Amino acid sequence: MPELILHHYPASPFAEKIRLILGYKKLAWKSVIIPSIMPKPDVVALTGGYRRTPVLQIGADIYCDTALICDVLEQRQPSPALYPQGGNGGNRIVAQWADSTLFTTAMAYCFSQEGAAFFFQGQAPETVKAFGEDRAKMRGGAGRMRPGDAKSAYKSYLRRIASMVDAQAYVMGQQPTLADFSCYHPLWFTRRMPPLASILDATPSLAPWMDRMAAIGHGNMEKFDSSAAIATAAESTPAGVEHGVFQDDHGIALGSRVIITAESFGLEPTEGELIAATRTRYSLRRTDVRAGTVHAHFPRIGFQLKAANPA
Repeated sequence: MPELILHHYPASPFAEKIRLILGYKKLAWKSVIIPSIMPKPDVVALTGGYRRTPVLQIGADIYCDTALICDVLEQRQPSPALYPQGGNGGNRIVAQWADSTLFTTAMAYCFSQEGAAFFFQGQAPETVKAFGEDRAKMRGGAGRMRPGDAKSAYKSYLRRIASMVDAQAYVMGQQPTLADFSCYHPLWFTRRMPPLASILDATPSLAPWMDRMAAIGHGNMEKFDSSAAIATAAESTPAGVEHGVFQDDHGIALGSRVIITAESFGLEPTEGELIAATRTRYSLRRTDVRAGTVHAHFPRIGFQLKAANPA
């Protein structure tokens, strides 16, 4: 079975979400550390443009966005389940809220003046400037919540999560589910910033839950080089895609040249040949001079599909 290769960097909250899920499922994986800001030439060689973190590579198949990566890992190792029987819809709804609203609020709080000073301590001014410019570009010109507003909202969200783990071990019951991993990663980032971590003190029931989540660990990880990952893609043949389940909501036929772009945050487009469009994902075939022929996969939710050459 092809190896799991995760392209990530240590401080990425979304990468921590996937690292913990790999640990929860006791999966072996290879770790490729990537830059936290652009340029990311080796990542783009695989994705065709998408630059958010993390990216999961399995041979010549490239999976973008953690919502899709979670589904792939669930298929790879169904037990223990991220979506226990009967809990699929609720878990996905909580996860989508956590990965968007909760995450955005937490980052606005964490990168207040005090938080930014801690995060960038000891780094050169040009490094700080480059990071800020990179994240502003990722937002596509959209503003960020003001720190005071973010702090107020974050407190409310923390109380809501705490109320869910007050009487049970995990967000949705007595075992970890997708909802836990999604709610945890923004809080994990906050906890790593001592000047701001005190916001968690008002909801003390979160601490033992976070400790249980952290104790899951990251599984069996092996360091891997980005050039070796690209060579792996070049030497591999993409897996087959689902046929006979084409869901056309755009009037775009299979085989068309298309562009896929995130709806918000990280708006770099990926262009390729549309080879599959199921109920939940899009798949594009594209060719890179170094990575060869790859299939790049995206979830439908959170991404926009359009023809590359509209009539």
